[in-house]
Amino acid sequence: MPAAGYRRQLYRDDAVVLRVQKLGESDRIVTLLTRRHGRLRAVARGVRRTNSRFGARLEPFGHIDLQLAGSPEGVGSSLHSVSQVEAVALYGKNLLGDYPRYTAASAICETAERLTPVEREPALRLFQLTLGAVKALSSGEHAGTLVLDAYLLRAMAFAGWAPAVAECAVCGTPGQHAAFAVPAGGSVCPDCRPPGAAHPSPATLGLMSALTSGDWTVADASEAEVRRECSGLVAAHLQWHMERALRSLPLVDRRELNP
Repeated sequence: MPAAGYRRQLYRDDAVVLRVQKLGESDRIVTLLTRRHGRLRAVARGVRRTNSRFGARLEPFGHIDLQLAGSPEGVGSSLHSVSQVEAVALYGKNLLGDYPRYTAASAICETAERLTPVEREPALRLFQLTLGAVKALSSGEHAGTLVLDAYLLRAMAFAGWAPAVAECAVCGTPGQHAAFAVPAGGSVCPDCRPPGAAHPSPATLGLMSALTSGDWTVADASEAEVRRECSGLVAAHLQWHMERALRSLPLVDRRELNP
């Protein structure tokens, strides 16, 4: 039996809102990626009413500080209750009118949710990556496709799936090799190249390296064709390791717009 009184426990954390779902006539279930407690779900009661005190603060892509009722250790119900919310930065309002950036943010949040399969397992690095990516999309400093691919590459590194770019994924021979095989783990040398391997341009592999390391000077100067090829390799590598396609990724608008 759960410990008596666990429902009365209150604790605070800050979080990125990943997803919201309707519950009943006036409530929502909110999926959150928190700084200290990993991914969790919480019920926000009455937030769909017009007189709700904090309904607008619980929208996707927002960075919020909130108080939750429930057990931080996971005793009892997996659904916590939101008792208080303060907005830190509501990035969603800057993305609603920009379809390419909105869809990129949706893919980022879906990826974050998929990479945290266990609720309440701390994932500070992924929280920081997700918050930084949503903030970058909102600011418009870089092209949305570049921000998305940089996030996906770094999130794969967090998960242990980073594609090899500077060495052969099979034998470890250093260098930028001409072939790329997703099942093998990335770039492959001529001796390890499997049938059907792709042959991306050197500029594409250079862009992947730049996005992984945060070299935005190189990334921002890349050409549209190079960005498209990079996006294709990144998406294929991610979904191979996830073993299931992301619903939001095909919806991302890949048109190259000026940041």
